[in-house]
Amino acid sequence: MMEALDSAPSAPKKSSKIAMIAAVVVLTLLAGGGGWVVGGLVAPQPLTAEEAKMVEEAKAAVASKQAKQGEAEGEGAKKDEGLPRIATEANGVVQLEAITTNLAYPSENWIRLEVALLFKGAPDVTMAEQIHQDIAAYLKTVSLQQIQGPRGFQYLKDDIAERVDLRSEGRVTNVIFRTFVIQ
Repeated sequence: MMEALDSAPSAPKKSSKIAMIAAVVVLTLLAGGGGWVVGGLVAPQPLTAEEAKMVEEAKAAVASKQAKQGEAEGEGAKKDEGLPRIATEANGVVQLEAITTNLAYPSENWIRLEVALLFKGAPDVTMAEQIHQDIAAYLKTVSLQQIQGPRGFQYLKDDIAERVDLRSEGRVTNVIFRTFVIQ
């Protein structure tokens, strides 16, 4: 009798297919709703009428300023507008002249170095010139092997900073390397 019950064909279950379709529909709606929410958060908000008017006024002001500058340049008048240079003596920064010299070994290689000195308080131009000469004399004693690679460059920076500190007796707070070229 048990065999008769086991051998009876079983009918396919319709509820599992309906549950599967319902799950796919719910997940699709959740994904669409999540995409809509994220899109609303990421997308830029449209400008209000006031903001659009301000943007147009700013664009017009920039265009008129550029037109005035173009006219001034066309007449040959040069105005020094814009941001002031950072490396000025008023800011305590003295930019030294470029130092170009050959290395100790190999003597065919040349080095060009531009540095600026940040003074504590008012800058001393005569001290800056002495430091310039001291750095130039030091660079003539350096070999290419000493300054190769990032570690060698760091050693060079440290050596120059130490020499500047000794020469200035602590009045120079920072040595700013502007260019460094080896040829």
